[in-house]
Amino acid sequence: MLRATHFPPTASPTLLVLRKCFIPVLSVSSFPSYPLHNLSSFSAFHSFFSPSRPSLPSLSLTQFSPMLGHPHLRLSASFNSESSYGDNREILVQHLLLKEDDEKLLLELQQRIAGGEDLSDLAVEYSICPSKQEGGMLGWVRKGQMVPEFEEAAFCAPLNKVVKCKTNFGWHLLQVLSEREESLLKDIQPEEFHAKMQDPSFIEEAQLIDVREPE
Repeated sequence: MLRATHFPPTASPTLLVLRKCFIPVLSVSSFPSYPLHNLSSFSAFHSFFSPSRPSLPSLSLTQFSPMLGHPHLRLSASFNSESSYGDNREILVQHLLLKEDDEKLLLELQQRIAGGEDLSDLAVEYSICPSKQEGGMLGWVRKGQMVPEFEEAAFCAPLNKVVKCKTNFGWHLLQVLSEREESLLKDIQPEEFHAKMQDPSFIEEAQLIDVREPE
């Protein structure tokens, strides 16, 4: 059964600025063990993505399990007029956001993380980003989606190392948890979508691509 997914439309005024419009992408992934929202659909995270281009409507399609042969696989498609930004690496990012004048707290949290505390736990308590409800999780992102300062820090950060960066939103402590190559199922145009869903070889290929979220 094909079912459209809807996410809460609410977002704070601070949260409508870090994202460029979403690139055409068709991806298959499994549901994580806790709620992790698709960034192309959940407006609460739009603040961390650049608004340099107007966003066009996106389509999120969920639960093609009869076709993909797995009860927990999710098929999401986001269509836009933008083309690829030339980097096929995606990173799984979580972060904590503080106000620009909270440098004392920033230093304290850095020390606590160095002492072994988890960034996600601190994000729940201290972050001013709505992502705090997910432990600071922003999900899988790729180049061209984030404002330059955040993007540069995130894509240069070693895996699992907490690094800081400053944007016009304030101070970020961010951590890259994993990285992967973008799915081969990308750059599909809306008019091609229905035809491909009727092609058994396309569905078979989709089943073989493992892009599950890390547990």
